[in-house]
Amino acid sequence: MHISKERLYEKVKKSISKEEFEKQIKEIQENYDGLFDEETSAFLIVDKLGANKENICKISNLENGIECTVLGKIINISKSRNFNRKNGTQGHVINLELSDDTGVCNLVLWDKDVELVRNKTIKKGSNVKIINGYVKNGYNGTELNIGRWGLIEIVSEEEMKFEGTEKTIEKPAYIAGELTDIKPTRAFFKDNGDFGFVTNIEVKTKKGSKQLTLWDEKVKEVQNFKTGDKIEINNINIRKKNGKEEIHLNGKGKIKKI
Repeated sequence: MHISKERLYEKVKKSISKEEFEKQIKEIQENYDGLFDEETSAFLIVDKLGANKENICKISNLENGIECTVLGKIINISKSRNFNRKNGTQGHVINLELSDDTGVCNLVLWDKDVELVRNKTIKKGSNVKIINGYVKNGYNGTELNIGRWGLIEIVSEEEMKFEGTEKTIEKPAYIAGELTDIKPTRAFFKDNGDFGFVTNIEVKTKKGSKQLTLWDEKVKEVQNFKTGDKIEINNINIRKKNGKEEIHLNGKGKIKKI
Protein backbone atom coordinates (compact mmCIF):
# COMPACT_ATOMS: atom_id res chain seq x y z
CA MET A 1 0.00 0.00 0.00
CA HIS A 2 1.19 3.49 -0.74
CA ILE A 3 -0.84 5.08 2.06
CA SER A 4 0.20 4.83 5.68
CA LYS A 5 -1.79 3.26 8.48
CA GLU A 6 -2.05 6.67 10.13
CA ARG A 7 -3.53 8.31 7.03
CA LEU A 8 -5.99 5.45 6.66
CA TYR A 9 -7.14 5.91 10.25
CA GLU A 10 -7.94 9.55 9.47
CA LYS A 11 -10.67 8.28 7.12
CA VAL A 12 -12.49 6.40 9.90
CA LYS A 13 -11.57 8.16 13.16
CA LYS A 14 -15.17 9.34 13.61
CA SER A 15 -16.41 5.75 13.50
CA ILE A 16 -13.81 3.81 15.45
CA SER A 17 -11.33 4.51 18.25
CA LYS A 18 -7.59 4.25 17.59
CA GLU A 19 -7.36 1.38 20.09
CA GLU A 20 -10.12 -0.59 18.34
CA PHE A 21 -8.54 0.19 14.97
CA GLU A 22 -5.21 -1.27 16.09
CA LYS A 23 -6.96 -4.26 17.66
CA GLN A 24 -8.77 -5.08 14.42
CA ILE A 25 -5.53 -4.78 12.45
CA LYS A 26 -3.94 -7.41 14.69
CA GLU A 27 -7.00 -9.67 14.39
CA ILE A 28 -6.89 -9.55 10.59
CA GLN A 29 -3.18 -10.37 10.60
CA GLU A 30 -3.73 -13.30 12.96
CA ASN A 31 -6.75 -14.63 11.04
CA TYR A 32 -4.77 -14.61 7.79
CA ASP A 33 -1.53 -15.98 9.22
CA GLY A 34 0.38 -12.77 8.67
CA LEU A 35 -0.33 -12.59 4.94
CA PHE A 36 -1.50 -8.97 5.31
CA ASP A 37 0.85 -6.25 6.50
CA GLU A 38 -0.47 -3.47 8.75
CA GLU A 39 -1.29 -1.08 5.89
CA THR A 40 -3.24 -3.71 3.96
CA SER A 41 -5.13 -4.75 7.09
CA ALA A 42 -5.92 -1.09 7.81
CA PHE A 43 -7.16 -0.64 4.24
CA LEU A 44 -9.57 -3.57 4.69
CA ILE A 45 -10.98 -1.99 7.87
CA VAL A 46 -11.46 1.36 6.11
CA ASP A 47 -13.18 -0.37 3.21
CA LYS A 48 -15.44 -2.35 5.55
CA LEU A 49 -16.52 0.86 7.30
CA GLY A 50 -17.55 2.34 3.94
CA ALA A 51 -14.93 5.08 3.96
CA ASN A 52 -13.36 4.01 0.69
CA LYS A 53 -16.30 4.54 -1.67
CA GLU A 54 -14.16 5.80 -4.52
CA ASN A 55 -12.66 2.34 -4.96
CA ILE A 56 -15.96 0.51 -5.57
CA CYS A 57 -15.84 -0.79 -9.14
CA LYS A 58 -18.97 -1.29 -11.24
CA ILE A 59 -19.37 -4.65 -12.96
CA SER A 60 -19.55 -3.02 -16.39
CA ASN A 61 -16.04 -1.65 -15.80
CA LEU A 62 -14.42 -4.98 -14.90
CA GLU A 63 -11.50 -5.86 -17.15
CA ASN A 64 -9.15 -8.81 -17.34
CA GLY A 65 -6.18 -8.45 -15.01
CA ILE A 66 -7.43 -5.73 -12.65
CA GLU A 67 -7.87 -5.93 -8.88
CA CYS A 68 -10.91 -4.22 -7.43
CA THR A 69 -13.64 -4.00 -4.80
CA VAL A 70 -17.14 -4.82 -6.06
CA LEU A 71 -20.54 -4.48 -4.39
CA GLY A 72 -23.49 -6.50 -5.68
CA LYS A 73 -26.28 -9.02 -5.21
CA ILE A 74 -26.05 -12.80 -5.68
CA ILE A 75 -28.65 -13.77 -8.30
CA ASN A 76 -27.69 -17.38 -9.04
CA ILE A 77 -25.64 -20.16 -7.43
CA SER A 78 -24.34 -23.31 -9.14
CA LYS A 79 -23.43 -26.57 -7.43
CA SER A 80 -20.05 -26.70 -5.69
CA ARG A 81 -17.39 -29.01 -7.11
CA ASN A 82 -14.37 -30.80 -5.68
CA PHE A 83 -11.18 -31.33 -7.68
CA ASN A 84 -7.69 -32.69 -7.16
CA ARG A 85 -4.73 -30.36 -7.50
CA LYS A 86 -1.42 -31.39 -9.04
CA ASN A 87 0.16 -31.43 -5.56
CA GLY A 88 -2.33 -34.10 -4.46
CA THR A 89 -4.55 -31.91 -2.28
CA GLN A 90 -8.29 -31.54 -2.84
CA GLY A 91 -9.75 -28.19 -3.76
CA HIS A 92 -13.30 -26.84 -3.70
CA VAL A 93 -14.90 -24.34 -6.09
CA ILE A 94 -18.33 -22.86 -6.69
CA ASN A 95 -19.65 -20.44 -9.32
CA LEU A 96 -22.15 -17.69 -8.55
CA GLU A 97 -23.64 -14.81 -10.53
CA LEU A 98 -23.17 -11.31 -9.12
CA SER A 99 -25.30 -8.37 -10.27
CA ASP A 100 -25.24 -4.61 -9.85
CA ASP A 101 -27.06 -1.83 -11.70
CA THR A 102 -24.62 -2.05 -14.63
CA GLY A 103 -24.43 -5.76 -15.39
CA VAL A 104 -23.78 -9.33 -14.31
CA CYS A 105 -20.50 -11.21 -13.86
CA ASN A 106 -19.35 -14.60 -12.67
CA LEU A 107 -18.12 -14.78 -9.09
CA VAL A 108 -15.89 -17.75 -8.26
CA LEU A 109 -15.32 -18.85 -4.66
CA TRP A 110 -12.54 -21.24 -3.75
CA ASP A 111 -11.85 -23.58 -0.85
CA LYS A 112 -12.75 -22.04 2.55
CA ASP A 113 -15.07 -19.49 0.93
CA VAL A 114 -17.15 -22.31 -0.60
CA GLU A 115 -18.29 -23.17 2.92
CA LEU A 116 -20.05 -19.79 3.11
CA VAL A 117 -22.46 -21.08 0.47
CA ARG A 118 -22.71 -24.61 1.82
CA ASN A 119 -23.72 -23.34 5.27
CA LYS A 120 -26.07 -20.77 3.66
CA THR A 121 -24.22 -17.73 5.02
CA ILE A 122 -24.28 -16.63 1.37
CA LYS A 123 -27.37 -17.51 -0.65
CA LYS A 124 -29.41 -16.28 -3.59
CA GLY A 125 -30.41 -12.69 -2.86
CA SER A 126 -27.47 -11.97 -0.52
CA ASN A 127 -25.78 -8.59 -0.84
CA VAL A 128 -22.00 -8.97 -0.79
CA LYS A 129 -18.85 -6.93 -1.05
CA ILE A 130 -15.79 -8.44 -2.72
CA ILE A 131 -12.70 -6.71 -1.35
CA ASN A 132 -9.48 -6.93 -3.38
CA GLY A 133 -10.92 -9.38 -5.89
CA TYR A 134 -9.13 -10.04 -9.16
CA VAL A 135 -10.65 -10.23 -12.63
CA LYS A 136 -9.89 -12.67 -15.42
CA ASN A 137 -11.50 -13.95 -18.60
CA GLY A 138 -13.08 -17.22 -17.55
CA TYR A 139 -15.45 -19.99 -18.58
CA ASN A 140 -18.50 -17.75 -18.98
CA GLY A 141 -16.83 -14.44 -19.79
CA THR A 142 -15.72 -11.88 -17.21
CA GLU A 143 -14.94 -13.64 -13.93
CA LEU A 144 -14.34 -12.16 -10.48
CA ASN A 145 -12.24 -14.29 -8.13
CA ILE A 146 -11.35 -14.07 -4.46
CA GLY A 147 -7.74 -15.10 -4.04
CA ARG A 148 -5.52 -15.29 -0.99
CA TRP A 149 -5.46 -11.47 -0.77
CA GLY A 150 -9.21 -10.99 -1.09
CA LEU A 151 -12.21 -11.06 1.20
CA ILE A 152 -15.96 -11.48 0.79
CA GLU A 153 -18.39 -9.85 3.20
CA ILE A 154 -22.17 -9.88 3.64
CA VAL A 155 -23.63 -6.36 3.61
CA SER A 156 -27.09 -5.11 4.53
CA GLU A 157 -29.53 -3.35 2.23
CA GLU A 158 -28.66 -0.10 4.00
CA GLU A 159 -25.00 -0.56 3.13
CA MET A 160 -25.68 -0.91 -0.56
CA LYS A 161 -24.41 2.51 -1.55
CA PHE A 162 -25.55 2.80 -5.15
CA GLU A 163 -29.03 2.90 -6.63
CA GLY A 164 -30.21 -0.01 -8.72
CA THR A 165 -28.24 -2.87 -7.15
CA GLU A 166 -31.33 -5.05 -7.28
CA LYS A 167 -31.81 -4.50 -10.98
CA THR A 168 -30.46 -7.30 -13.10
CA ILE A 169 -30.16 -7.70 -16.81
CA GLU A 170 -33.21 -9.37 -18.24
CA LYS A 171 -32.38 -12.65 -19.93
CA PRO A 172 -34.53 -13.20 -23.02
CA ALA A 173 -35.90 -16.72 -23.45
CA TYR A 174 -34.44 -17.25 -26.90
CA ILE A 175 -32.91 -15.96 -30.11
CA ALA A 176 -34.21 -17.24 -33.44
CA GLY A 177 -32.85 -16.71 -36.93
CA GLU A 178 -30.41 -17.91 -39.57
CA LEU A 179 -27.01 -19.25 -38.58
CA THR A 180 -24.64 -17.21 -40.75
CA ASP A 181 -21.19 -17.96 -39.28
CA ILE A 182 -19.39 -20.42 -37.00
CA LYS A 183 -15.90 -19.43 -35.89
CA PRO A 184 -13.08 -21.94 -35.24
CA THR A 185 -13.11 -23.55 -31.80
CA ARG A 186 -10.54 -22.40 -29.24
CA ALA A 187 -9.31 -24.48 -26.29
CA PHE A 188 -8.16 -23.23 -22.89
CA PHE A 189 -7.24 -24.55 -19.46
CA LYS A 190 -9.69 -24.08 -16.61
CA ASP A 191 -8.51 -23.40 -13.05
CA ASN A 192 -9.08 -27.03 -12.08
CA GLY A 193 -6.76 -28.24 -14.84
CA ASP A 194 -9.48 -29.45 -17.24
CA PHE A 195 -9.78 -28.39 -20.85
CA GLY A 196 -12.46 -25.91 -21.86
CA PHE A 197 -13.74 -25.02 -25.33
CA VAL A 198 -15.19 -21.80 -26.69
CA THR A 199 -16.39 -20.53 -30.05
CA ASN A 200 -18.38 -17.66 -31.50
CA ILE A 201 -21.32 -17.80 -33.87
CA GLU A 202 -23.43 -15.24 -35.68
CA VAL A 203 -27.20 -15.43 -36.03
CA LYS A 204 -29.21 -13.19 -38.35
CA THR A 205 -32.46 -12.25 -36.59
CA LYS A 206 -35.34 -9.95 -37.47
CA LYS A 207 -33.63 -7.26 -35.42
CA GLY A 208 -30.21 -7.70 -37.02
CA SER A 209 -27.19 -9.96 -36.59
CA LYS A 210 -26.31 -11.22 -33.10
CA GLN A 211 -22.91 -12.47 -31.97
CA LEU A 212 -22.97 -15.32 -29.44
CA THR A 213 -20.23 -16.97 -27.39
CA LEU A 214 -20.64 -20.73 -26.88
CA TRP A 215 -18.90 -22.77 -24.19
CA ASP A 216 -17.91 -26.46 -23.86
CA GLU A 217 -20.85 -28.80 -24.65
CA LYS A 218 -22.56 -26.07 -26.67
CA VAL A 219 -19.42 -25.83 -28.82
CA LYS A 220 -19.83 -29.52 -29.65
CA GLU A 221 -23.55 -29.20 -30.30
CA VAL A 222 -23.23 -26.37 -32.79
CA GLN A 223 -20.94 -28.54 -34.93
CA ASN A 224 -24.11 -30.47 -35.89
CA PHE A 225 -25.41 -27.34 -37.65
CA LYS A 226 -24.23 -25.53 -40.77
CA THR A 227 -24.47 -21.97 -42.01
CA GLY A 228 -27.86 -21.32 -43.53
CA ASP A 229 -29.74 -23.40 -40.94
CA LYS A 230 -32.71 -21.77 -39.23
CA ILE A 231 -32.18 -22.18 -35.51
CA GLU A 232 -33.64 -21.26 -32.15
CA ILE A 233 -31.39 -20.83 -29.11
CA ASN A 234 -33.02 -21.00 -25.68
CA ASN A 235 -31.79 -19.93 -22.23
CA ILE A 236 -29.22 -17.45 -23.47
CA ASN A 237 -27.25 -15.45 -20.94
CA ILE A 238 -26.83 -11.71 -21.55
CA ARG A 239 -24.07 -9.76 -19.86
CA LYS A 240 -22.86 -6.18 -20.18
CA LYS A 241 -19.24 -5.15 -20.49
CA ASN A 242 -18.17 -1.55 -21.00
CA GLY A 243 -21.73 -0.70 -22.01
CA LYS A 244 -21.92 -3.42 -24.66
CA GLU A 245 -24.06 -6.55 -24.56
CA GLU A 246 -22.44 -9.97 -24.69
CA ILE A 247 -24.57 -13.06 -25.34
CA HIS A 248 -23.34 -16.35 -23.89
CA LEU A 249 -24.60 -19.91 -24.13
CA ASN A 250 -23.42 -22.49 -21.59
CA GLY A 251 -24.71 -25.77 -20.18
CA LYS A 252 -28.21 -24.39 -19.49
CA GLY A 253 -28.78 -23.40 -23.11
CA LYS A 254 -30.35 -25.35 -25.95
CA ILE A 255 -29.96 -25.13 -29.72
CA LYS A 256 -32.50 -26.58 -32.15
CA LYS A 257 -33.52 -26.29 -35.79
CA ILE A 258 -36.78 -24.56 -36.67
